Amino acid sequence: MKLTVVGGGSTYTPELIDGFARLRDTLPITELVLVDPAAERLELVGGLARRIFAKQGHAGKIVTTTDLDAGVEGADAVLLQLRIGGQAARLQDETWPLECGCVGQETTGAGGLAKALRTVPVVLDIAERVRLTNPDAWIIDFTNPVGIVTRALLQAGHKAVGLCNVAIGFQRKFAKLLDVAPSEIHLDHVGLNHLTWERAVRIGGPEGENVLPRLLAEHGDAVADDLRLPRPVLDRLGVVPSYYLRYFYAHDEVVRELGTKPSRAAEVAAMEKELLEMYGDPALDEKPALLAKRGGAFYSEAAVDLAASLLGGGGSPYQVVNTYNNGTLPFLPDDAVIETQAAVGGHGATPLPVAPVDPLYAGLIANVTAYEDLALEAALRGGRDRVFKALLAHPLVGQYAYADGLTDRLIAHNREHLAWA
Repeated sequence: MKLTVVGGGSTYTPELIDGFARLRDTLPITELVLVDPAAERLELVGGLARRIFAKQGHAGKIVTTTDLDAGVEGADAVLLQLRIGGQAARLQDETWPLECGCVGQETTGAGGLAKALRTVPVVLDIAERVRLTNPDAWIIDFTNPVGIVTRALLQAGHKAVGLCNVAIGFQRKFAKLLDVAPSEIHLDHVGLNHLTWERAVRIGGPEGENVLPRLLAEHGDAVADDLRLPRPVLDRLGVVPSYYLRYFYAHDEVVRELGTKPSRAAEVAAMEKELLEMYGDPALDEKPALLAKRGGAFYSEAAVDLAASLLGGGGSPYQVVNTYNNGTLPFLPDDAVIETQAAVGGHGATPLPVAPVDPLYAGLIANVTAYEDLALEAALRGGRDRVFKALLAHPLVGQYAYADGLTDRLIAHNREHLAWA
């Protein structure tokens, strides 16, 4: 089995490698290819990857290359983990929206749109090259904004499934609080990528007992602290929103906070520099503890599970993924991409039936889906007016003066990545 990671020079990659090594019975990789245009960085990551495999007794071969076409040739699955523009672009995404009084964040709001505009054309080019070399390969997208990028891939006819670590993070946290195995936790996870709610936490599968009321009653303070939301909000909602909902539920508070502290991009850039120095140490043969602060918790387990199921291995029968709606949420178009529990196998991902969604959540889901429609149109066709309309439609912007100012800033800061600009 050959698996290719595009963006293999990421400091995330050792987390992925560790998962591949530990879970090799679930996903028996014989060849792992790390592809990245940054050759020096790639070799640092690749060297550590080989040492991790060797220490854990994995017999698979690890190849590093800057040649995308060679890297994806013959791959059974291609995992995308890209950051077009690097941390410098992320820093801009988190900064210029604040000048207009809006949230500065890399996956939602104006910053998220900028990332989508930079990313979608590159991902589609990669996917076409994968299709030329191996049309049967699965594409697993971990590249943000996952919902928009996955929709672009699916609309272009690619065999693609989107992946995020939010759901598996909740699964692991809830399992620890409830003192059960993570595999026993089944989430009623509904919404869009980075816009989801856990409406039930079931023990033993889709039909198991819902223990969410007990979880909130006994551990609500801990859950609220993790989300940085007041406990009474969780009690009144009776659900657990993803931590990205704080940008919507406490927008002004978040904007004030972001204006008074260093950006997350600056923190991550410093962390990445330190991590790369560690990766260059020939004595290091395991992922360093610092990597846990980088983000992407349990990413490797989720990626292994999904790849194993898509390639006919021993993955879990139900997983939270990003895929076409196809009537699952009747208030959305069939070709909207939702994040939900799905039955996953060699056929792809088929969403499980979802109970009716409360208008409190359905309204926001529909609003952000409409924004994503416009965002994808802007990413595919370009143009200032399309960018403006997408921003005006986003609930974190929503005013024409803000949308106008943000449009000018977005184009100015991303001109080198936008062919039409």
